[in-house]
Amino acid sequence: MPETEPKTGEDVPGLPARRLAATLIDEVLKARLALDETYERLSPAFGLDAADAALARAIAITAFRRLGTIQHAINARLERGSPRNSGPFEPILVAAAAQILFLDVPDHAAVDLAIRHLHEDARSSRYVSLGNALLRRLARERDAILSEAVDPFIDTPEWLAESWRATYGEATAAAIAASHRDEPPLDISVKDDASGWAEKLDGLLLPTGSIRLRERQGITGLPGFDEGTWWVQDAAAALPVRLLAPKAGERIVDLCAAPGGKTAQIAALGANVTAVDRSGPRLRRLRANLERLGLSAEIVAKDATTWQAEPFDAVLLDAPCSATGTIRRHPDVAWTKTTEDRDKLAALQARLLEAAARLVRPGGRLVYCTCSLEPQEGEEQIEIFLAEHPDFARAPITPEEIGGLSEAIDRNGDLRTLPHQLKHETPRLSGWTGFYASRLIRL
Repeated sequence: MPETEPKTGEDVPGLPARRLAATLIDEVLKARLALDETYERLSPAFGLDAADAALARAIAITAFRRLGTIQHAINARLERGSPRNSGPFEPILVAAAAQILFLDVPDHAAVDLAIRHLHEDARSSRYVSLGNALLRRLARERDAILSEAVDPFIDTPEWLAESWRATYGEATAAAIAASHRDEPPLDISVKDDASGWAEKLDGLLLPTGSIRLRERQGITGLPGFDEGTWWVQDAAAALPVRLLAPKAGERIVDLCAAPGGKTAQIAALGANVTAVDRSGPRLRRLRANLERLGLSAEIVAKDATTWQAEPFDAVLLDAPCSATGTIRRHPDVAWTKTTEDRDKLAALQARLLEAAARLVRPGGRLVYCTCSLEPQEGEEQIEIFLAEHPDFARAPITPEEIGGLSEAIDRNGDLRTLPHQLKHETPRLSGWTGFYASRLIRL
């Protein structure tokens, strides 16, 4: 693979997509921002067509999914380490390595476009020869690199690996880490007739009632989308509303409700639901989702920690969290969150739980949930809350309520789903988000 000289960068097919991919990787790691939000903010400026935009996003997601393996492979082959003051050298190489090692991209294309990209910045152009030699070596040694990456924790930051070992034990922690290497499944919730829609969509009907699509495809073109028959929602994320068990005519509030999957579930069951969230943009998305589904809710743009109302029959609090249970779907989470983030969010969750408790009528239900694997954001929150609120008690979950999946119920009767559960012979059709939920009753 000869070293490529810079030419007409804008006219080289595929190069704009690589520019966006490297920019996303760099921005997310430096600013510790969510990849999806960064993509939405930055991608319009690159003017890519749908195919190139999808490729850029796929490169970035793959880079974060296997970032530990990629960084180890690169660092082991740089005798003096990554050069200083080299501008975009590192993110360009990470993006190229993701293509060479894990994506169906010809090696010569990945190397050629990376070298052209390096030439575009005066700081990185000084290291074109180094980058070219390194990427060619990665391509030659791909099989060896992948065969050596057997440690399931290689793509997991150490603080998360330690947390999971301490919480779940070595074997379960390793299974969680290994599951994050696989592409996530795509699940949907339906208003009714789940078995019928599973057949129409060629999906798997899960024990919990969600439908898992067998093939990755454009969502908006599938039967039932325009009619508002179903919506995308991870199977584990659909469980808290099942535990809340809304009844027709009940007054129910969904706190921190956007983007609205759980609000839609409650409304579809005939309850009178109030959706509260402080984010205006996220509430606009919630409103648009409800309009497509033909469902209604009272929408309130307020901070749930201070919002007040007459007590409700039931309260659902899906609290903001570190989202470590979503790493398989959002692999950037592993590299952007820290223990400090977790602890700050845990303090916010405690305030939200206090506010939620005030909104529950006597005899009413409260379901608290987070998509986090960290006990500080789940089990420990509820233990502290119950110790301080003798007027609340657990209503333990039974296996029958969640499709007989007893492995997802902990010793206290709370829900604890883990990413490696819900096994299927095909890795992409296995697993679900890591979720915690506790159902409480106000005495």
